[in-house]
Amino acid sequence: MTAPGQYASVRSLADDVQTATGFYTTHLGLTLNTPHPPFADVGARPAAAAAVRPRPLRRTGHPADADAVGRNRIHLVAGDLAAEITRLRDAGPAFRGDVVAGPGGRQILLADPAGNPIELFQPAHRPASPEEAS
Repeated sequence: MTAPGQYASVRSLADDVQTATGFYTTHLGLTLNTPHPPFADVGARPAAAAAVRPRPLRRTGHPADADAVGRNRIHLVAGDLAAEITRLRDAGPAFRGDVVAGPGGRQILLADPAGNPIELFQPAHRPASPEEAS
């Protein structure tokens, strides 16, 4: 298991790994850690990486998952969600819907070139707990 304080990686399947890698590095500011054709490793820091792999030509498993793009999503925290949305809309990536707000914060879903969902999330402002304040 991943130790506390470390990040796990996420695999995103893509039809075109080079296009997906370009999307993650250009639009989301991730770094190309290691290109290993036919997959690539991108991340915000060495311990927080995502691997992009080619989508298999024929998938196996549960029938309901056969044509569905991943049900999981990459979750990126944005300091200023509105500014990120404006920047990305100007750059061209496709959003899936509008901003959704709840008690934990605000979020919007973005699609990578293969249609995999990416959640951009801005946490709700909350007062510091007594432990954080000291």
